[in-house]
Amino acid sequence: IMWPTRLAGMLLPAMAFLSCLRPESWDPCVQVVPNVTYQCMELNLYKIPDNLPTSIKNLDLSFNPLRHLGSHSFSNFSELQVLDLSRCEIQKIEDDAYQGLKHLSILILTGNPIQSLAPGAFSGLPSLQTLVAVETNLASLEDFPIRHLKTLKELNVAHNLIDSFKLPDYFSNLPNLEHLDLSNNKIRNIYHEDLQVLHQMPSFKLSLDLSLNPLDFIQPGAFEKIKLHELTLRSNFDSAEVMKTCIQGLAGLKINRLILGEFKNERTIVNFNKSALEGLCNLTIEEFRIAHFDEFPGDDLGFLNCLPEASTISLMGLYLDELKIFPKGFKWQYLNLSKCIFEHFPTLELTFLKQFVFTANKGITTFTKVNLPNLEFLDLSKNGLSYKSCCSHRDFGTTQLKHLNLSFNNIISLDFQHSTLKQASDFSVFLSLKNLLYLDISYTNTKIVFLRIFDGLISLQVLKMAGNSFQDALLPNIFRDLTQLTELDLSQCQLERVSQEAFGSLLRLQVLNMSHNHLLSLDMLPFKNLSLRVLDCSFNRIVAANGQELQHFPSNVTSLNLNQNNFACVCEHMRFLQWVQDHRHILVGAEHMMCEKPLAMQGVPVLSFRNATCQMSKTIISVSVLSVLVVSVAAVLVYKFYFHLMLLAGCKKYGKGESTYDAFVIYSSHDEDWVRNELVKNLEEGVPPFQLCLHYRDFIPGVAIAANIIQEGFHKSRKVIVVVSRHFIQSRWCLFEYEIAQTWQFLSSHAGIIFIVLQKVERSLLRQQVELYRLLSRNTYLEWEDSVLGRHIFWRRLRKALLDGKPWSPEGTEDAESSQDEATTST
Repeated sequence: IMWPTRLAGMLLPAMAFLSCLRPESWDPCVQVVPNVTYQCMELNLYKIPDNLPTSIKNLDLSFNPLRHLGSHSFSNFSELQVLDLSRCEIQKIEDDAYQGLKHLSILILTGNPIQSLAPGAFSGLPSLQTLVAVETNLASLEDFPIRHLKTLKELNVAHNLIDSFKLPDYFSNLPNLEHLDLSNNKIRNIYHEDLQVLHQMPSFKLSLDLSLNPLDFIQPGAFEKIKLHELTLRSNFDSAEVMKTCIQGLAGLKINRLILGEFKNERTIVNFNKSALEGLCNLTIEEFRIAHFDEFPGDDLGFLNCLPEASTISLMGLYLDELKIFPKGFKWQYLNLSKCIFEHFPTLELTFLKQFVFTANKGITTFTKVNLPNLEFLDLSKNGLSYKSCCSHRDFGTTQLKHLNLSFNNIISLDFQHSTLKQASDFSVFLSLKNLLYLDISYTNTKIVFLRIFDGLISLQVLKMAGNSFQDALLPNIFRDLTQLTELDLSQCQLERVSQEAFGSLLRLQVLNMSHNHLLSLDMLPFKNLSLRVLDCSFNRIVAANGQELQHFPSNVTSLNLNQNNFACVCEHMRFLQWVQDHRHILVGAEHMMCEKPLAMQGVPVLSFRNATCQMSKTIISVSVLSVLVVSVAAVLVYKFYFHLMLLAGCKKYGKGESTYDAFVIYSSHDEDWVRNELVKNLEEGVPPFQLCLHYRDFIPGVAIAANIIQEGFHKSRKVIVVVSRHFIQSRWCLFEYEIAQTWQFLSSHAGIIFIVLQKVERSLLRQQVELYRLLSRNTYLEWEDSVLGRHIFWRRLRKALLDGKPWSPEGTEDAESSQDEATTST
């Protein structure tokens, strides 16, 4: 009774001690990579944990109430390379807070309400390349103490309170600075003196992002002779007039990439007009991008006339439904039209164009031929296009194509003219694309029926055709010419089988995706001569692989994905299951491969299957087989003679009683008309009358058929009439009744079987039932003849056979027979 009290007395002080410990003393951080990467996010830490290894390189302390960073706060972690202090409620950073972090390259201070930033706050960081100070209440770059960070490449001070674009003189001491993000601040005006330091910066290196600043004015000449790598102005202007003024203020700027536009739901310009972009003619632009102007005048792209020397043009998210023709003769080499709305496919005749991206657009349904003689890269994906008789060089106006993406469209009829209108031996649709290196026809509703569809693609290296289908769900050898192919995607193609010659020409193939199909077996033979490195057969219906085929598995494979298949973890597939164990080092997520069969193993990892379960002794197996065999034989014998035993028991029960029926009639249901109209009418309505047992009339409802046959048919009848016909011999029930009748005749000494051959039965058919054939050959039987004389003789002989053993006066019998004969003759 005392020990629970003593235990409580020991536990209470321990719990009190533990409750006084701070979380950091428990080592609560998660080891993402031991001794290298630790995640201590949102653990309510008030200071840097002391028990972290000094070798740590990546540390995430975000969402902890650190509040104050003192001098040498991270001196224990001299190997640190990435430090994330997002939203740590930091208000004060003292001098030398990061002293000693000579390898730190990324410092993130996002979301800290910094009120005091010491002049030496960022000292001791000789390798810092990225500094993120987003949403830190920063009001000016002038007082930001980063002048000594000569290795800095990226400075992100977005979403702060900066209201002046004046770049401090110390920027000239940041020779490696490549990206300055000032987006979402309070900058309204840009003056000439604000940008003086940019004249001292390296040419075409700095990228500026001024998006989401409420710009009102840019002084003309402010950017004169300035060279930038990139300038982004998105959602900056309240009106088209303001935009026009600011773009004119950019006059004299030389820039590699200029990005204009809006973000959705941000500063939508009303009454947008083409004059807003006239100032572009005063800039020197290499690449131009414009995106998401809701009221863009799509019928007039006159501003593009300012960009004849540009190399890249990108129009994204614009209403261009009335645009039909693009300017001709310009030196554009790259044209991107994405997420726009078109009424017609634009007419393109650009001699210098090498890359054309036309993706995710709306409004158009058909492709129009273009004339692009130097085109090498073409992306037409995600447009919902219907495109028939693709892909001749006449469609694109080029024979230089190296990259073609047609994926995620409506119907791309690659084989329309060659498999529907002409013979299968006609030429391929790709014969003119001998330089093509990349082809994507994924999800284009293409059904491959033409076996030479890819002939001519002798340079092709990457082929993606996911989401299409093949005739008869079989992958044939359609890759004869693709000898340079290194990557092939056949996922979601409803494949059930792969021909042994399918990959015979792909000796350089390294990556093959066969996932999300209906393959039932991991057939290695098609892959035996390949130099595969990556094979994905996940999400199929693979049960196992033939043991002999496993020897053909490509030796170069370093990644094999077999997840989400229907593996059968049974001894029959022991060799395959052992092979999985031996090759687990190349299997992707081998621990997630689950058994599907048998039910007892369902959901169990395949790697858990042990071959020992299949190593049963031969003695146990022999005894088990013998036991099963004995039980099976016994069961068969009982089943076979069950009704005979029932008949024997019934004979003992009814043997001394009077019979209810004169005869039990065995016949096929196909002969029921003859039984009703001839047999029943002449025997039951004649003189003397005979009482017949007929299954359709005399069997007891609700009782099993076999029980009715034995109890109502045989046990209560004096005779058995067997109506033999072609249908009788072919009926299993009739033969069953005949077999029981033989046993019944053997058990009942006074019983007799009367055979009536209703129609001529071929000897070959009759010989199929040996016992019946022998019996009819050795015994007298009645044969039905549908004539006056034949009927007279038939009924006389049948009545005489039925009267045998029936109590009846001879005189009455003779009179009755005479009367019945006269009646039969008269009919």
